[in-house]
Formats: sequence, C-alpha cells, structure tokens
Amino acid sequence: MRREGGCDPCGWWYDLLENRSTDHHSSRKAAPMAIIPQTRLFGWEDVENLGELRRLELVLGAMPDEGLMRHLEERRGRGRDDYPVRAMWNAVLAGVVYQHPSVQSLRRELLRNAQLRCLCGFDPVKEAQQAVPPPWVFTRFLKGLMGCQEKIDGMFDELVEALGAELEGFGRHLACDSKGVRTHARAQGKDKQRALEPDARRDTDADVGVKTYRGEREDGTLWEKVCKWFGYKLHLVVDADYELPVGYEVTRASAPDNASASRMLDDLEARHGELLGGCEALMADKAYDDTKLIQKLWDREAPILPVIPKREDWKDGEATRPLCEGADNVVYDCQGQLYCHCWASGVRREMVYWGYERERDSQKWRCPAAVYGLKCESYSRCSGGRGYGRVVRVERDRDPRTFLPVARTSLKFARLYKERTSVERVNSRLDVSFGLEHHFIRGLAKMRLRCSLALVVMLAMALGRVRRKQRDRMRSLVAAPT
Repeated sequence: MRREGGCDPCGWWYDLLENRSTDHHSSRKAAPMAIIPQTRLFGWEDVENLGELRRLELVLGAMPDEGLMRHLEERRGRGRDDYPVRAMWNAVLAGVVYQHPSVQSLRRELLRNAQLRCLCGFDPVKEAQQAVPPPWVFTRFLKGLMGCQEKIDGMFDELVEALGAELEGFGRHLACDSKGVRTHARAQGKDKQRALEPDARRDTDADVGVKTYRGEREDGTLWEKVCKWFGYKLHLVVDADYELPVGYEVTRASAPDNASASRMLDDLEARHGELLGGCEALMADKAYDDTKLIQKLWDREAPILPVIPKREDWKDGEATRPLCEGADNVVYDCQGQLYCHCWASGVRREMVYWGYERERDSQKWRCPAAVYGLKCESYSRCSGGRGYGRVVRVERDRDPRTFLPVARTSLKFARLYKERTSVERVNSRLDVSFGLEHHFIRGLAKMRLRCSLALVVMLAMALGRVRRKQRDRMRSLVAAPT
C-alpha cells in the first residue's frame, strides 16, 4: 500500500484507543460485536487457554459497535481491504484494555502475540509482519474515528442504558467532578502569533488550568495547594453506588466546572431521561457551588437533591449574619447553620436542624434547649411557654446557595457527601488503568476520542462482567473473567 500522510508513532498515543475488529467478510449477517467469522487453519483457543485475552473477549462481546462498523465499511467502499475495519477497531480496543502507551507498543504486542492477532481479526495465515498494520495505517484509521465521535458517543449511551437495565438503582445517586489531563505538548510561549501557527509539536487547543485546595491542619493552621497544568479537563458524572460513568465532556483546562455540569445535566435529560428521573441526589465539591446549578437540580419536575458544600466567600471577619432584621436573636453562618443567643446570658448555641418541609419549601430548625433538655434563662421568652420550644423556618428562596433542601451541617448531608469519592476513584482508574496519566496526545479532538474510548471500554467491561454474574469484579480492568 502507498504511504499517505505523515506518521507520528511517538505522538500517536491516542491511537491506542483502538480495539476491536474482525475479518473482512462484512457482508455476512451482522454480529452483536465487531468480530466476524474467519477461515483458520486451526483455532488458537483450542491450543491453549485464552488467559489474559479473556478480558478483551469480554469487552468485544459487550461492545455495541455494529453501527460504527457498518459506517466505516461503507465509507471505505470497494477500496483495498488488506487491514479490515473490524480488525483495526478491535486492535484499538485491545490497546486500551492492555494499557499500551503508544501505537508502536501495541504493534509490538500484535507482532509477538498470534492469539491476540487472531482475536482481533487479522489474517491468521499471513506472517506477523504482513498481518499487522504499519503505524501509518493506525494513524489514518484513528483520524477516521475522530470523524465518528457522535457514533462513539451513541455507543456510550447504549452501554449506559444496558447497565441501567441490569443494575438495580443505577443512577439513584450521582457524583460529579472534573480531572485535569495534561497534553503531550509544552505550554505556549509569549509569542502568541507564533503559538497559533500550525505545528504538529504544539497544541493550540489546550490552555492552562488551575485548581486550589485549602484545608486546616490538626494544629489549627491553614494550608493551601495550587495545582496548574497545561491541557484539558475531563468532566464526569458517575453513578456513586456502582462507580460507573453515565455522562462526560472534554473541554479546555480553563473551562468552569459548573457550566460543564449544567450542560451534562441537559444532555442526560435528553439522552437518559428515565435515568435522571430516578436520581435522588447529586454530589459535587465546592467548584460546583453555583446558584443556577443548584436551582436547576431542585426545581426539576423530579427534584434532585444538591449535595454541594459552599465556598467560604463572606468578607474577612464576618462570622455570622442576622437571620431577620431587627432585634431577633437568631443568626446563621456561611454554611447555613443557625444559632440562637440567650437574651439573658448571651450564650450562643447551635439550633437543631429538624428537616426540610417540602410543602413550605423551607428548612425547619428547633430550639436546642427544648431538644436536648438544656437550661436556658430565655426559654420561656423564646418558646412562649410551649414545651416544643421555638421553631424557626428558613425559606429556600431566601438564599438557595446557603439554605439547601438538606442542611450542610446535618448528618444526612455528611453521609451523602461521602459518596462523592466514587468519582475520584473513577478518575484514578482512568489515570492508572486507562493511560490518561501517561500518553502522547495533542489536540482536543484526539483527547476527546481517547477519553471516550476509555469510557466505553470501562462500561463494556462492566456490562460483560455483570452478564457473567461477576458483579464483584465489574470495576476492574485487569482481573481476568472466570
């Protein structure tokens, strides 16, 4: 075959996005995956156990890629078919499953491993050097995949729907977060005109992202850590119970998290309305503390509880604010905790959160003296002689960011917020097991393709394990199926 275009095997990490293919008999009856019948002298499966190849077999069997395969085959038309579309696709998926950091690494494995070549769908009769595609073929195939991003997104949606049918309560609790992904290029220099000129070594799509982490040490001192990177952001919405993605978006590193979360929710509403309709709560960190996002979640026909901490954005030295104008003795802090001051002694006590009253769209708080049996000199004045004690209701409309449908200081909020760590574990798997920490990708389109392939492999692996009654292993990429 004549070489067309340039070859950048070192920089084509994103090529590893390839997995999955089979023989050239595309005219045969459509199969549920990209593998097609082949004529073999013998089957490698009959010689020895597939072993590690079972993981790829699991992914290929669950991947809903027939539509993509037909589209790619129609686009190829009657051209040369030395390296079938299905075999190329299966090889790309194999690169993700077996964590190859580059196309060259994947090619070396294909040259060495006849079983893998056979499972992908390359000609088992040819010698390895003739059966395995050269680097430029992978490069051209991946460029073609970048033009099929919508179909890959459709595969992601199909897998989400299939998992929703298999897993009870899938989507009931969602978690949202973003992770920085560095590009395989240096940050642009001060010469902006030169930085915009086309150059395969540059990444003109990427920009600088910044995340600031703050906390308090055991001794009471404050700490701050600022992380910067040049590249992109992968925004995720995952099921907090099963730790599987249900929505994603890839943006430049500087894109705000709350805006991406709002777009992902709109996308979930359009693509997976039933799943989002069954959602009870969405957990996210302080980066998503946004009034519009909070109202969008709670003001839906099927409300979603926003479990989002509030940023400390009050003026320095301002610890509390009065709840009502005048001489009332109830105040609240930045997180929405209410306090009452004893009229006589001036002692300040935390009021007790007593739940959310949906019909009044307000939080209910009770007198701590009445709840805990404390002695308070102003009890009779506050409660008016009632044994139930004073009750304070705070309407959510007063400040939707501060007064959520569940108080941030309540045990329910703390219990739900702990589930947010599920999305951090998904991010960790993408870095370690799916290769987003070490790659050779430049460009937004390549990064979007690489991330989407990692996510569809993650979902296909989970679906395959669920169907084989291995739910305890559905989040593992490396455990071999039994």
